[in-house]
Amino acid sequence: MRHALITAGTKGLGRKVTEKLLEKGYSVTVNYRSDENAVQSLKEKYHHLSERLHFVQGDVTKKEDLYRLVDEAFNRFGRIDFLINNAGPYIFERKKLADYEDDEWYEMIEGNLSAVFHLFKKTIPIMRKQRFGRIITYGFQGAGSAPGWLHRSAFSAAKVGLVSLTKTIAVEEAEYGITANMICPGNILGDMKEATIAYARQFKDEMTPIGRSGTGEDIARVVAFLCEEDSDMITGTVIEVTGGLDVIHRYR
Repeated sequence: MRHALITAGTKGLGRKVTEKLLEKGYSVTVNYRSDENAVQSLKEKYHHLSERLHFVQGDVTKKEDLYRLVDEAFNRFGRIDFLINNAGPYIFERKKLADYEDDEWYEMIEGNLSAVFHLFKKTIPIMRKQRFGRIITYGFQGAGSAPGWLHRSAFSAAKVGLVSLTKTIAVEEAEYGITANMICPGNILGDMKEATIAYARQFKDEMTPIGRSGTGEDIARVVAFLCEEDSDMITGTVIEVTGGLDVIHRYR
């Protein structure tokens, strides 16, 4: 049975990914930072799959937490096939780079870029031995072309660095049957993060060219596709799931 490790997988976009991977028959180790209610909600919904669902608390900005996460996931299931780097700290306050505090800058870099490095370092020996692995990172619309993003400087700097890191991993690890790809969600807000596509179709979204909001299910479908055995030809790719919306430039 394939085993997925996902960070921040109890709520938001991550919850829909966790649910999709469980539905596909995989076992899933879910990292969460502090929300015990979200953990309980997932446990109750999937109590019949408890043998395939494992929760590990930890902060993705802390290397020791990430190492423990991988150790606990591997000890429980004996393999790690999919590394889903769903967690991505974000500063909602809109402000220029000159107004960032040092700790805010380092939280963005550690949580969005260094965390992937630490998880990669711990999981890659496992995946190489298996001669199979799927590594998925998250970016933002336009990340592949490194645009400036007004008031989101630290987050975007980390994610653009992650584009190059993802593509490098793809090249370096291809010989071991390991792929690495980035998914860039569009403007998926609030309840839509845990919504289904069918639910989103009930509401007209004038901002998005296809006419509806993106959802967590949209992201989960792409993750599940990239994890498939026969998706090995897709690696080093940045996939945008935006419905045609230009997220960055509409704020300029």
